[in-house]
Amino acid sequence: MIEELYTPLQVELRNRARDLAENVMRPVAAKYDVEQTYPWEVQHAIRDAGLSGVWIPEEYGGMGGGVLDLCIVVEEFSRACGGMGVGFAVNALGSFPILVGGTDEQKERWLPGIAAGEKLIAFGMSEKDAGSDAGAMTTRAERDGDEYVLNGEKKWNTGGSVAAYNTIFAVTEPDRGARGVSAFVVEEGTPGYSIGKHEDKMGIRCVPVVEILLENCRIPAENLLGGAEGRGFKHAMITLDRARPGVAAQAVGLAQGALDLTLEYTHNRKQFGQSISSFQGVQWMLADMATQIEGARQLVHAAARTIDSGVKHITRMSAMCKLLATDVSMKVTTDCVQLFGGYGYCKDYPIEKYMRDAKITQIYEGTNQIQRLVIARALMREAASGK
Repeated sequence: MIEELYTPLQVELRNRARDLAENVMRPVAAKYDVEQTYPWEVQHAIRDAGLSGVWIPEEYGGMGGGVLDLCIVVEEFSRACGGMGVGFAVNALGSFPILVGGTDEQKERWLPGIAAGEKLIAFGMSEKDAGSDAGAMTTRAERDGDEYVLNGEKKWNTGGSVAAYNTIFAVTEPDRGARGVSAFVVEEGTPGYSIGKHEDKMGIRCVPVVEILLENCRIPAENLLGGAEGRGFKHAMITLDRARPGVAAQAVGLAQGALDLTLEYTHNRKQFGQSISSFQGVQWMLADMATQIEGARQLVHAAARTIDSGVKHITRMSAMCKLLATDVSMKVTTDCVQLFGGYGYCKDYPIEKYMRDAKITQIYEGTNQIQRLVIARALMREAASGK
């Protein structure tokens, strides 16, 4: 990061996050990957370092940073552990709907605890038959006096089993399609709200991905985000536009972390009487990887700055940075495993974990095939309008 291009606070955030990643996350990354348990000690360290509320406005106890500030921290965490990077970032994903669509009272109610690192929040939109086609969700929310009754199942809920709050999207008006979707905050311990299956994942194993079961789950009507029905799908789409650069930053961090390890390994590994980094073929691979990572990083930061500037139409750029960074991450981490040779295929070395962690970045928060559709449709609309 060229310091002159960033605010003093952003440089401080980078340094603080890097120190925490190296001294707290990296030493335990392999342990939690094997155990597939949540690293509460890391969460407490993030809280104690004052990084929990980077993206939350100061009036709600946060640091008042934007999407770029979030991306800087997520990248640094992900250089040490992709799972811990997304474990942090999912709190932004879960709280963005409150920031985007919540009332002042709702923001005052839920955001301070998240900003202080005392409460975690997750994002419950996907279902078994409603992944990329989010409008196909079937979870229902029916008004009953001063309450809503929720019934349904949410799938692939990242962080759900450790979150105090979950932003749940449900259908309130079935005959209106996506316009009949509303957003709610459901609190841990609410009767009828429970955790189902824990997924046994290839990567990001330290952060739980679970099913959320809603069985006659009654919540107060004031938990309806924005106080009005039918706004949920719109707020979900705005949220994903703001959150995708965070996934892209996770991908950049994974790629950079893998390259860091590979540079060290290829320098120290001797074959035919010399380090393998002295071979031109290896040097070209290293040069390509470094160039691809920097290109992805700059697009991520450009997208984040665009969002922070308040520009209205951000969908295309958000999708582009997610697409490029995650494809780069998968390619770079795979090439790094290749340069480690046989050792790269063994768990004795940490490099294979980077490749496993990178794969999910091409899938969640909109698969890269969906991102290509989003980008192409935006391009065609712009062409048709003459812009």
